[in-house]
Amino acid sequence: MDAMGVAARRAARSLAMVDGERRDRALRMTATCMREQCSDILAANAVDMSAATASDLSPSMRDRLMLDADRVESMASSLEAIAELRDPLGRVLSEWQRPNGLQIQRVTVPLGVIGIIYESRPNVTSDAAGLCIKSGNAVILRGGSESFHSNHAIHACLKTGLEAAAIDIDAVQIVPTTDRAAVGHMLSSMGDSIDVVVPRGGKDLIRRVKDEARVPVIGHLEGICHVYLHEAADTEMARQIVVNAKMRRTGVCGAAETILVDRGAAQRLLPVVVTALQDAGCEVRGDETVASMVAGVAGAEERDWATEYLDAIVSIRVVADIEAAIGHIGQYGSGHTECIVTGDDAAAEHFFRNVDSAILMQNASTQFADGGEFGMGAEIGIATGRIHARGPVGAEQLTSYKYIVRGSGQVRP
Repeated sequence: MDAMGVAARRAARSLAMVDGERRDRALRMTATCMREQCSDILAANAVDMSAATASDLSPSMRDRLMLDADRVESMASSLEAIAELRDPLGRVLSEWQRPNGLQIQRVTVPLGVIGIIYESRPNVTSDAAGLCIKSGNAVILRGGSESFHSNHAIHACLKTGLEAAAIDIDAVQIVPTTDRAAVGHMLSSMGDSIDVVVPRGGKDLIRRVKDEARVPVIGHLEGICHVYLHEAADTEMARQIVVNAKMRRTGVCGAAETILVDRGAAQRLLPVVVTALQDAGCEVRGDETVASMVAGVAGAEERDWATEYLDAIVSIRVVADIEAAIGHIGQYGSGHTECIVTGDDAAAEHFFRNVDSAILMQNASTQFADGGEFGMGAEIGIATGRIHARGPVGAEQLTSYKYIVRGSGQVRP
């Protein structure tokens, strides 16, 4: 692990000097390799899936782990989309001149070496490495044991892409062991090599990273996302958004976990929305009002409002008004993504001003909480903190900056 850190630091210094065209070439060549080696990637994934079934991995985790030809193509396309983005390095963020004639610029630079610790999803190997290459950062990847073979097959394509662009292959390294001690060593003993850690996975993993890391961490703990149906919500729009936000993919962090409904619109909205969820195979847990209005609703407990199900389960509460909805989100939310469904733009603006989450939406599914959907090509995760990055973390969020000061002989009195 220490040798990997030394190699990553060396590669980061050289990668920071590589022009954007070569970095983009590495991404495109990796995408080509992934298409050509698709059968090898799927064969490796089949080994992981077989082990996951034997170990009784949860359905949501197996869904994240599974690859098919379409998902491999999606990974390749994401790399090409990242390559098409503007170069995030060397951008002048601001510039000004002081009264003494000094010219000052703030210019973007890479963060350095990024450690990424993740579970299940093999696409994180591709997306995270692609974003790091684009932003000039070296990366050490530590995927979960359940995706070990898939990750290494994808990493082989990344090495091919780097070699084709004459970039140090140590710019993208993958931890070659499933030993959990490797994670602990990354977090506690590699501060000289790793500048920032990004965890991506379940809350147990993310909590461990935040507790043990001796370097800055970018990430979120949970995705307890809300859809609030305001009294001015269109019924059919509400139905479509709620079902998509909950059921499109239940295991992603942007999946809605709680639906809040204005009391003034409950009679109109609840039967339609709850029935649609039930028809889609979702278990509905509601407060007393919801349970009394719609058949087949289980009673919600206090813990339901603070639960990230990552499954076909949703909790629904009737609230007095928009202030009550904002209060509920403030009490139980995780600061990830919230949506208001309403035709009243003033109500939406009030919601936006008073809800403090990383992503706020009006009349759109929370499943759009994704860097690819934001035009970032891909994302390394969603950050809910307030320092450095917030929301989808793409290539631009993986940069820092430095100051360039140009003078003409000035000395300080």
